[in-house]
Amino acid sequence: MSSVGSTKEQPAPIATPSPTPDRHQKLVKKFTTREGWLGDYDYAWLCMPTLPFASGGKVNRSPPFYALEQELPILLALSCGLQHALAMLAGLITPPIIFASSLNLDSATQSYMVSASLIGCGILSLVQMSRIKLFRGYYLGTGLITVVGTSFATLSTANAIFTALYANGTCTSTTASDGTVTRNPCPDAYGMVLGTSLICCFIEIFMAFLPVRALQRVFPPIVTGTVILMIGASLIGSSGMANWGGGSNDCQSRPTSGFFQLCPHVGAPRALPWGSPEFIGLGFLSFIAIVITEMFGSPFMKNISIIVGLAVGCIVAGAAGYIDGSSITSAPAITFLWVHRFKIRVYPPAILPMLAVYISLAMEAIGDITASAEVSRVEVDGPEFDSRIQGGVLSDGIGGFISALFTVTPLSIFAQNNGVIAITRCANRAAGRFCCAFLILFGVLGKISGVFLAIPNPVLGGVTTFLFASVMTSGARVLSYIRWTRRDRFILAAALSFGVGDLLQPGVFTHLFDGVNNPNKGLQGLFDSITIVLSTPFLVSGIIAATLNLMLPQEYQEVAEEEEVQVVDDDIEKRKE
Repeated sequence: MSSVGSTKEQPAPIATPSPTPDRHQKLVKKFTTREGWLGDYDYAWLCMPTLPFASGGKVNRSPPFYALEQELPILLALSCGLQHALAMLAGLITPPIIFASSLNLDSATQSYMVSASLIGCGILSLVQMSRIKLFRGYYLGTGLITVVGTSFATLSTANAIFTALYANGTCTSTTASDGTVTRNPCPDAYGMVLGTSLICCFIEIFMAFLPVRALQRVFPPIVTGTVILMIGASLIGSSGMANWGGGSNDCQSRPTSGFFQLCPHVGAPRALPWGSPEFIGLGFLSFIAIVITEMFGSPFMKNISIIVGLAVGCIVAGAAGYIDGSSITSAPAITFLWVHRFKIRVYPPAILPMLAVYISLAMEAIGDITASAEVSRVEVDGPEFDSRIQGGVLSDGIGGFISALFTVTPLSIFAQNNGVIAITRCANRAAGRFCCAFLILFGVLGKISGVFLAIPNPVLGGVTTFLFASVMTSGARVLSYIRWTRRDRFILAAALSFGVGDLLQPGVFTHLFDGVNNPNKGLQGLFDSITIVLSTPFLVSGIIAATLNLMLPQEYQEVAEEEEVQVVDDDIEKRKE
């Protein structure tokens, strides 16, 4: 909607100084002068804790803002890059750990999956930041500090696919004498997710060449906000709180005998029944550490509050004897991609759900790129911004293809580092490149992956519950952009009817086609596809919201009211100017 009475004037370009020093002189000055290493950034502000009444009523001077291409001191680039990497870390290691836990894979494979995720994220984030010009005005990448990570949307859908594979016998299970069902290791299921994502990524690549305005009309905030909200909510229930109680594996059902009678299993140190107060206390300790860090921590500590929560919980858990160090000792010192490989195959019933996942990734990408542009102080309207959207979505789709070859589930644009840009006031891509270098380094050092796998489930659950709730909050923030007309309320109510209902009763759609006798293989595949979509809260909510948004017309009175409100808002803005 156009903004009447507002201006979008840009400052005049600054003349290039003459003479311009050559590249060699710049490098010498960069590495041999105090200005090149430190600049005029207030590092004391970055590391000073927020103590009550410590400022004496004075307002601290904010550090300078470093734009995309501005010259950046080396130490600041290193420190900001490390902050970006640490702020992302918990979100990057969580999906592979959950994937491996769902399939009961061995510790060596789990460690590799974490390392591959970190290395893949570092490499593909470099591509997103590059903004490579292609042809006819198309780009690859956003040119911002846009990082990628394993999408939580993929996590939710993959869990539904794994459940279907165990149900139809593709993956085997063991039934104990008391009726407890235990999943056997099934790495082939992970290979099926990789193979299916490998072919489904082309729908997002195709979407990247559509007009950005058309994408924004098809996927307005009421659709994207609903999808993001339901992604966070479903992950809290299926993973966050389950791990907080002791584990999201078979011990969650509290069987009376067998390997998972205790959590995480009977052979673990200090194993206890699911939901034991000791587990709840450990998770709460990690959770409250995040809150205290936000209250009293320095800007640097606030950026890595999730890591602080993990560290505090692990220290206490280690002292109390809850940590099993076998994953650390078994992890290799150095590793890289393709140390472990999976049989990449296409699982036909997963094609439809995975196509919906890539559409939702494109929706997320548009919102995340907009947020990154806002916090980086670049244009959020006009041809340049549209090209950033196009380049970001294209890189997202191609990244889905490459990540599958990297043995990693689809890597999509991650918004968790936007808070680092806002707090440190550094949007420079040099910091982003250091972030990518740190991520690749963390992945190559295999022992680091072993340390992550040694984190007790309750500690991980306390942190990831907060992390997934932050995803929900992002969805609520997107929904706040809508006008809340009667039509909007109706669409949201219809979408949440299925999404929340599916979330509270997860098995309601699993027996939908049980009455069909002897379906052929193709028909059974279609039934499985529909079941997976209906059993994934964010997919069914997003489909209903997008469909109703296109079908239901705006009521004339509501359109008039919206235009009237817009005129009033524009008049207020004009008076302020």
